[in-house]
Amino acid sequence: MYQKAHFQFKQTIVTILADKAEYIDAAKTEIIKCRLIIEDYIAHDPFFEATFEAYDMDETAPPLIRKMIQAGNTFDIGPMSTVAGTIAGAAVEKMKMCGASFALVDNGGDIAVYNKTDRPVVIGVYAGAGSVQNLGFSLAPSDKIIGICTSSGTVGPSVSFGKADAAIIFSQNPSLADSAATALGNALKEQGKESIEKALSAFSNISGIDGAVLIQGNDIGFAGNIPRLVNAHIDYDIITKG
Repeated sequence: MYQKAHFQFKQTIVTILADKAEYIDAAKTEIIKCRLIIEDYIAHDPFFEATFEAYDMDETAPPLIRKMIQAGNTFDIGPMSTVAGTIAGAAVEKMKMCGASFALVDNGGDIAVYNKTDRPVVIGVYAGAGSVQNLGFSLAPSDKIIGICTSSGTVGPSVSFGKADAAIIFSQNPSLADSAATALGNALKEQGKESIEKALSAFSNISGIDGAVLIQGNDIGFAGNIPRLVNAHIDYDIITKG
């Protein structure tokens, strides 16, 4: 039986799952720490928060900040495109270090999960009421932290310049997964299957990206290695949101 908590610190709103309550407390502490590091750096340079373009690497910045810059620069977009995945990944990493066998943080659709149990975990997809329904991905147990990050131009408050209902990235680097999901969503400029295939083609061979999924209406496209697809009942009420 997993422990579950809804947690908010300023603009960061997450759902945390773990096999013991003590690991949830560790995740909360790490989330606060990450937020304060990011806020301190923004106070030092507000452009870090404002830019939608690549940001010059600052070798003197804290490791968390350098990770965000590197992930954003991979796709020539701003470092804040990685913020949710980066915080989720850091919190799960902390839970893993503390001894958790199962740890998951859902930061508004940007998810990091560590599952060293003997059972798979199913991650459901919500791409809007009019899009693909009852779809989930079954993640096999692994000793790696997996990032599953989603961007949308039609669902939720995140900034997207594309027309995807859901652009989903799988990566062992949650920061990179978040940035890539934003970039993939931005790449879908038109409606239709050909546009989906064109947008996905650029993400097939990017180092660090395991797989990509793009959903628009009832159309869905795949690239790379995707976890096993399963039927999943998506309960809107348990989706992390403000």
